[in-house]
Formats: sequence, C-alpha cells, structure tokens
Amino acid sequence: VQLQASGGGSVQAGGTLRLSCAASMSISSINIMGWYRQAAGKQREPVALISNLGSTNYAESVEGRFTISGDSDRNTVFLQMNSLKPEDTGVYYCYVFMGGTYWGQGTLVTVSS
Repeated sequence: VQLQASGGGSVQAGGTLRLSCAASMSISSINIMGWYRQAAGKQREPVALISNLGSTNYAESVEGRFTISGDSDRNTVFLQMNSLKPEDTGVYYCYVFMGGTYWGQGTLVTVSS
C-alpha cells in the first residue's frame, strides 16, 4: 500500500489545518490508519488513529482539538487540527497497519506563537 500525505503548512497559534492521507487501496480493508508526529530532536509519537470499524483514539495532548476521520469513497483519512499550539509543530506521518506497518512521507506542520 502507498500513502500520500498532504496538508501541512505554517499557521499561528490558535489556527487550523487539515491533513490528508490518501491510500492506494480501499481503506475499508485496512485495520488501522493514523498519524504520528516527530518534533525536532524528539522521538516520533502517536497522535491519532482510526480503525476500519470507525473507532478512534487520540493522544492526550491533542484530545478535544484534533479529529481523525475516514472517507472510504476517496480512500483518504483526514486529521482536522484545531486550536493549534506551538508544541504541535513537527513532521506528521500517516501510517496504516494491516499485518505490518506502512508509512507515508511526512508533511511539516509549523505553529508559531
């Protein structure tokens, strides 16, 4: 499976961005899709995930501000990010888990104070 991430950019604190992750196959067949992020000098950390049954899970740091959703018609998963904070800055990577983990390229999110 190939993943194409997009939607990153630069915003001020309090702003919004929506990340997209387009898969090369039906996402209905994928067990889990989600996002990790990596800030400069830090380890990659999980942000949010969604299962093919629609259940979601969020990191505590983004709970209530980020929403992950899937569009099976477009084979795309979205990450709506609201009330962005400078600490949300980093490279965001989408991934899928279906027997193994597959990663897309990163998309950079920069939030200025």
